[in-house]
Amino acid sequence: MSRILAIDIGAGTMDVLYFDTASQLHYKAVVRSPVRTTAERVLAAHGKLLIAGSEMGGGAVSQAIRQRAATEEVLISEAAASTLSHDLDRVRALGLEVIDEERCRSLVTAGDYTVITLADLELDRIQSIVDGFGVAFDFDIVAVCVQDHGVAPPGVSHLDYRHNHYVPVLDAQPSPDALLYHGSDVPEDMSRLQAVRDAARRLPSPSIYVMDSGMAAILGATLDVRVRDCRRALVLDVATSHTVAASFEGNELCGFVEYHTKDISLSGMDSLLQELADGQLEHAQILTEGGHGAYSRRALGFDSIEIILATGPRRALLAGSNLRILLGAPLGDNMMTGTAGLLEAIRRREGWGELPLG
Repeated sequence: MSRILAIDIGAGTMDVLYFDTASQLHYKAVVRSPVRTTAERVLAAHGKLLIAGSEMGGGAVSQAIRQRAATEEVLISEAAASTLSHDLDRVRALGLEVIDEERCRSLVTAGDYTVITLADLELDRIQSIVDGFGVAFDFDIVAVCVQDHGVAPPGVSHLDYRHNHYVPVLDAQPSPDALLYHGSDVPEDMSRLQAVRDAARRLPSPSIYVMDSGMAAILGATLDVRVRDCRRALVLDVATSHTVAASFEGNELCGFVEYHTKDISLSGMDSLLQELADGQLEHAQILTEGGHGAYSRRALGFDSIEIILATGPRRALLAGSNLRILLGAPLGDNMMTGTAGLLEAIRRREGWGELPLG
């Protein structure tokens, strides 16, 4: 069948999985996210900065660039500037000089600036990780998941835009793997997914897939054997930056809600889970309350839920919940939830038989 390299790029970690479907052997690593390592390089660099590269995850990177621009000269290419905002005037308002790609290339060659290159996929680093697995740096499929809000038009919030992008897809096919895109099919308005796709094409693989990381994580959580033994379930992925909770009946996604992890209280999460199962969450309401959004396709009824299972690096925040929340580990590893979800999405898309991902 296939040798697959699956990469889940989050705010805190980058989770890497090599899976050989023929032997069913797999190797894995959890390392610091490119968001964090790049932010450190920005803050440690000396002198005038030239930020090149492409759009990547913001967070710590955006904060570091803003911090440097407040005191020093910082130039940034148009492509890299999308990391901070798709509105280039907003980037300029932060004190950065936005330059076109041609000028950026000439300044890189001139050598008068310290150059920092933005990218979610640091290809040399990926190769060193895979080399450490002791397998050939050659794959049949490379799959990467990140979070992408899309390029919203003026006057439309990025949260609404992302929601409006996902709703028709999930209405037509209510399963997280509906948001898995082959490299040739990535929507034009999903700029970060496109940037990751373009970088992944430089890896030795004929086939590239990309996916939203939240959708990959909740799909991965459903692979825990205890969830698969139940008909109706709630699953959560409590990640470094974002938390996604979803309701499922079998393989059908019935609803989900997303928040910044730091903004959720324990009592608030208990309420959200009950309202999610009861189909009471509305997207606009969640935005008003400070969340990222919600999708409600149909109610299951909280009393009918057979299991609540949590994955993610910050799931310990759920300790003390009034609900009985079990801790999950697809592929036997809590940190492999997103990569396991990527594998399952690919399995379904390619029409393969079951893989041992539980």
